Amino acid sequence: MTLDEAKAALERGRHVVLVAPPEPEQAGAVWELVGALTTRQDRGGDPPVVIMCADDVAASQWASAPPPPPHVRVHAVTAPRRAARILKDSGVDVLAAAVPDLAALVSRSALKLETAHTIVVAWPETLLASEHAPLLDTLLSEAKQARRIILSWHPAALRDFLERHAYRAHFEGSPVDESAQPLPALGPARYVVVSPSRRPAALRDALDALDPRRPYIWRGGPVTAPGDAPDAVLCALLPTRAEFAALARLGAGAPVLFPTAAQLPYVRSLARPLTPLGLPTAADRAQDRATDLRRRVAQILTDGSVDVELALLEPLFERFDPAEVAAALLAISRQPSAASETPPSSVPAWTKVFVNVGKKDRAAAKDLVGALIREAGLTKEEIGRIDVRDTFSLAEVAPGAVQKALRGLTGVTIKGRRAVARLERQA
Repeated sequence: MTLDEAKAALERGRHVVLVAPPEPEQAGAVWELVGALTTRQDRGGDPPVVIMCADDVAASQWASAPPPPPHVRVHAVTAPRRAARILKDSGVDVLAAAVPDLAALVSRSALKLETAHTIVVAWPETLLASEHAPLLDTLLSEAKQARRIILSWHPAALRDFLERHAYRAHFEGSPVDESAQPLPALGPARYVVVSPSRRPAALRDALDALDPRRPYIWRGGPVTAPGDAPDAVLCALLPTRAEFAALARLGAGAPVLFPTAAQLPYVRSLARPLTPLGLPTAADRAQDRATDLRRRVAQILTDGSVDVELALLEPLFERFDPAEVAAALLAISRQPSAASETPPSSVPAWTKVFVNVGKKDRAAAKDLVGALIREAGLTKEEIGRIDVRDTFSLAEVAPGAVQKALRGLTGVTIKGRRAVARLERQA
């Protein structure tokens, strides 16, 4: 079934199942279908299209990538109270929300699912395995007249669900063979389980761990073989089966994937054997620094002369163990002083953190600073310039405090909106 046939089926009021990896950035076909539907004059209620997601992080991904058609207004629900006001004041074309948040909007009469003309259920494999499965059935039963677009990576596991909510649906793509058996895994892969906001940082850590000379970083789109054969393949998005097969054919060993915990079942269906890739932790980096310091000390003791220093320290050796004296000197070297090589006034190299809260949420720089200090545990010295824009903010954070900032801000409510933090995407 082609995309044009899927459009025609939806226009006739039929349901459609699109087979795609559980990655909003890989589900561009949904925007093409939604764009065609929202241009119709008889588009239905407000919002005419509702995307049901597993959680609010997945909902936020729908609002950020890939960009929807220009005429389509998308709102991701991260705070039901704010979403209720937006639905009342201005309305939206597409509302993306976790199932519990949709239920909260329905209970407040802020959302009437019976008036929506299209419901997108984003990968119900995850939803049906959670405690929210009965709630999903309840919400879909309130939208009986709506056409359904079901995104799935394993439709064979959804037979009962599709029988109830997408009877005789049209399919585009299929992960089963001619005998309706699931397709086999395509080959080995390595993986790191990370949240979407942590994926860019995890990719850099993987590059540090593997140290490839010719890495191939796939960020979506056609898989094009580079001029020089790569010695490592890293995937910034979850690939489709065809894309994974093309990546494996590059001959650089097992590709590295970065799924969330909810996306692991899809990755297991795609690749086997799966091997976790251990990334360097803060403890590993500390150990590396300690090893380097010991190497430098040993080099001075081997190649240099420390007679003057020994004469200076000899009175201390009579009172303290030489190892304690050495430890005290190391502690002094780490304390800021007039003799330190780095002037106290020097400006650190800041890292920018993107936060999905801005002026439209009535947020100010002080709100971001307060959240970084109270919720993330940063000090004032670890916080740089805060740039608050209309729909988001950019916070400069000291490199050593970036992970604390990402973990501490994500999920925190700022001015009534649940925050999602990630590293700023560079153009």
